[in-house]
Amino acid sequence: MLKNDLFLRALNGEALSRPPVWMMRQAGRYLPDFMKLKAKYDFFTRCRTPELATEITVMPIDQVGTDAAILFSDILVVPQAMDITVEMKDGIGPWLPNPIRNSKDVENVVVPDVEDRLHYVMEAVKQTKLALDDRVPLIGFAGSPWTILCYAVQGQGSKNFDLAKGFCFSQPEAAHQLLQKITDTTIAYLKAKVRAGVDAVQLFDSWGGMLGEVDYQTFSWQYMQQIIDALKEETKVIAFAKGCWFALPNMARSGAHALGVDWTCSARNARYLSGGQITLQGNFDPSRLLSPIPEIEKMAKNMVDAFGTQHYIANLGHGILPNIPVDHAKAFVNAIKSYNA
Repeated sequence: MLKNDLFLRALNGEALSRPPVWMMRQAGRYLPDFMKLKAKYDFFTRCRTPELATEITVMPIDQVGTDAAILFSDILVVPQAMDITVEMKDGIGPWLPNPIRNSKDVENVVVPDVEDRLHYVMEAVKQTKLALDDRVPLIGFAGSPWTILCYAVQGQGSKNFDLAKGFCFSQPEAAHQLLQKITDTTIAYLKAKVRAGVDAVQLFDSWGGMLGEVDYQTFSWQYMQQIIDALKEETKVIAFAKGCWFALPNMARSGAHALGVDWTCSARNARYLSGGQITLQGNFDPSRLLSPIPEIEKMAKNMVDAFGTQHYIANLGHGILPNIPVDHAKAFVNAIKSYNA
């Protein structure tokens, strides 16, 4: 039995006196103890070593006090399992030396046995559940098929993912074949995580906002919908699509249990566009954690005032930045935990 189940109760739509709070990328570079491990082990070694992934996942629970843990991993372990080489280069980020550019490249992409190829993730889930000792729920996650395609085709991060978009628009048949392979792999991956013990899953569509409304439905949302349909009876599903406020009406009808909202969409607009009945998650600007602590506390309270305590999970509007002081992150979390309307 979970000692703190606020997060799951919010996903169930239960009446709460204050919302649960966690932060995307909360097990990351803003924590000094994380940086010590970063100095000793390269990125994917940390992902592939269950003991390290567990230690990193639990850090913010011990040090910042969030109401949920999210497994330390990366969305790009999925394409790695699909025989797409992914490296992490200092100063560059994700680097794919053999990007996918045509139908022949797509044919070489496999739909793997995820229990085999990603066994280290499942082991990290099991070890993390033991380390958490039922203190808080554990969230598993995956990138959306569109976001994975962006990296697979572009070969690295980008401001506009022009090569990825060009691939979809000029070779739509190959693009949809790749998107379906990623979707099938992601469904199997998330189901395996649920079997391993995660209490909820989140889909990250980090680059959905690169697409216009019609193209978003074509190249991103229909594949996210497949994943939600496959998982929604087995676990709680959160869909987060950065920059995609226009998709909120569709997303609210998807069967997802909650929708993430970034800081460019106000609480009022998010409630209106989503119909007011679904749990929303967000949407504090991560850069605002650089503000003086009294201002962070005031803005956090105002955010909960705007969203309300029902059908709401307090979070950032995207991942926490590496230059955020830990005491500022704690101030944000504590302001939510001490919320009193």
